[in-house]
Amino acid sequence: MEALRPILARVLERLEQVVEHWYQLYALHFGDTRSLSEPEFRDLFYTALSRNTKDLIEGDMDRYAIDTIRTGELLCERNVPFAEIIASLHLYEESAYTAFPTDPRPPLEIYTTFDKLSHIRMILLADAYFRSASASAGARIQALERQATLLARDKRSIFHGLVGSTPIMRRLYERIEAAAGTRGTILIVGESGTGKELVARAIHECGPEPSAPFVALNCAAVPKDLIESELFGYRKGAFSGANADYLGLFRAAEGGTLFLDEVTEMAAETQSKLLRAVQERTVRPVGSTKEMPVNVRLIASTNRDPEEAVRAGNLRQDLYYRLQAGVLSVPLLRERSDDIPLLVEHSIEFFNEKVHPRIPVRGIEEEALAAMLEYPWPGNVRELSNVIESAFTFGGSPMIRLQDLPANVGGSRLERALPNTNGSSSQSELPIGSFAEAERDLIARALKSTEGNKVQAAAMLRISRKKLYAKIEKYGL
Repeated sequence: MEALRPILARVLERLEQVVEHWYQLYALHFGDTRSLSEPEFRDLFYTALSRNTKDLIEGDMDRYAIDTIRTGELLCERNVPFAEIIASLHLYEESAYTAFPTDPRPPLEIYTTFDKLSHIRMILLADAYFRSASASAGARIQALERQATLLARDKRSIFHGLVGSTPIMRRLYERIEAAAGTRGTILIVGESGTGKELVARAIHECGPEPSAPFVALNCAAVPKDLIESELFGYRKGAFSGANADYLGLFRAAEGGTLFLDEVTEMAAETQSKLLRAVQERTVRPVGSTKEMPVNVRLIASTNRDPEEAVRAGNLRQDLYYRLQAGVLSVPLLRERSDDIPLLVEHSIEFFNEKVHPRIPVRGIEEEALAAMLEYPWPGNVRELSNVIESAFTFGGSPMIRLQDLPANVGGSRLERALPNTNGSSSQSELPIGSFAEAERDLIARALKSTEGNKVQAAAMLRISRKKLYAKIEKYGL
């Protein structure tokens, strides 16, 4: 920075010309799509650059960071796209170089340092921009949720990320609100894919401190010998590889909610320590002799029947008794099939935003929806979401068609809808509109999208590799 100071002084002296050149490049690059008019551009960036450059010359990096962060927040408030900001910062570098001395030119190290400074500026702007955007989005979501709570209970169809308007779902919404009114432990019971974590988040968001931490852990994903240190933390030197103190998830969730998914996968000894932490509201990090106070609400979940889990030794009886005071059961999708059209509509909106397909999907054809209503959905809402995502991947139509659905969902209805052809035909002479043709086309598209990688194609189609090879041979692909 010491070496860069004379260069920054030159940029500050010529700031009017630098900003003028910068705006010309900006207008040339973005044309009529630019977000800022010339007065807005000058007002925002001339003031910001003047402050930032003075901060750097004076060596006040804290002030520089604060001023840069404020600029990022202003850009977010004015809805300037982030891609436009990044491109504009590169254009600024080009404009700033016009203020550099030319005879002699600065050494390469000066350009390198100036470039590093630009990276720091981008990092600060990006952090401020997305924090501001996230806070704004969060405020809008909370406002919408508050409006939703004003709806009559028998009119609600979306509740804190949960989708459904059937009586069984509306009863669940009421129980979530009731559970959120206390700080007691909760056990959520439901098959895989029913949305247990969404229920846990809804309880947290309906509570008095929705902005407090919500920390989730899938107990099945953490080795049993590591889960204790993950939950309770550890002291430096407690074991090999413990090179620094680790807070642990209990203390990370201080004042908020700790959600333990699939708690029955936790070792019995750890369940005992978990029960003590909940009862005593203290944790003892691994390698420590002191108890640490914690203020955390515990929500656990399981995809097993809790009483059967107790009998099988997967859930300690004393822990179950502690959790038994607040049990929420999440309904299976096949128990609320009337919600399927609403879930499909919600998923289509979600994947249009996430995937940005070349042809936006507007809806689903009646035959395809009928097939989805007939399907038993063993994977529940998660499987339905995956089916819609698959239709986005392989379909090229503005409407999801029957042939866009996986064979296990739409195959039988597609077969029934086709005319019955008598007589045999060779494997290479597939009748037009047959189920075989739809299957062949689906496999061909999977192979094309994976560039011929049969392992990936089989995974995408959810069939074995052996079965895929048989189909490839059958259809002469």
